[in-house]
Amino acid sequence: MADQDSLKCKAAEKAVEHIESGMVMGFGTGSTFNHVLFILSEKLKAGEIDNIVGVPTSEKTLALAQELNIPCGTLSEYPVLDLTIDGADEVDNKLNLIKGGGGALLREKIIAQASKKYFIIVDELKLSDHLGEKWAIPIEIIKIALEVETNYLQSLGAEVKLRKNKNDEPFITDEGNYILDANFGVIKNPKKLAKKLNKRAGIVEHGLFLNLADQVIVASDKGIKILSK
Repeated sequence: MADQDSLKCKAAEKAVEHIESGMVMGFGTGSTFNHVLFILSEKLKAGEIDNIVGVPTSEKTLALAQELNIPCGTLSEYPVLDLTIDGADEVDNKLNLIKGGGGALLREKIIAQASKKYFIIVDELKLSDHLGEKWAIPIEIIKIALEVETNYLQSLGAEVKLRKNKNDEPFITDEGNYILDANFGVIKNPKKLAKKLNKRAGIVEHGLFLNLADQVIVASDKGIKILSK
């Protein structure tokens, strides 16, 4: 089997085929999407694509795009995006997603909702029959709501962990919030769970991305597979 990074690169190469000159794009976050930036940078240098503006979903993505001399803007400047490309932590058979492993789920969802087209790139290991088989749900919370929302998520049956950084301190998002990783196990009804999470004042956003992906580009040893609605 090809290594996971090479599969991510193959998926990114396929996604870049959809980028056209003049597009305003949403730039995702994470190791898979970074391949898109590297490939796009080379195409811009070669003149194969021009006049691209990206709206990054995180400060890390912004920094890398600037390092690669890819023009970037903000949602205030570009509130409607032609295409967003991003990765995902888990994808079910209805193209629902769990996202937020990189900690950028709030901006990622805002930008996904502002996009005319939303394409996801993954390797085959990210596919599941049901969400929750492989990944906990990242949940971004207001800091003062740590105990309250931990208790609430536990009342719903989740195993809950406060995400921490390498220094064993709480991970802080770009918006200054905490993330709880809530493991519900297999989620048979993600829509019902999302409604419950949406009602909580202390929850800023959650990593259930439902009915947002227009296309999922999956890389495997056998090649590229396109999943569409």
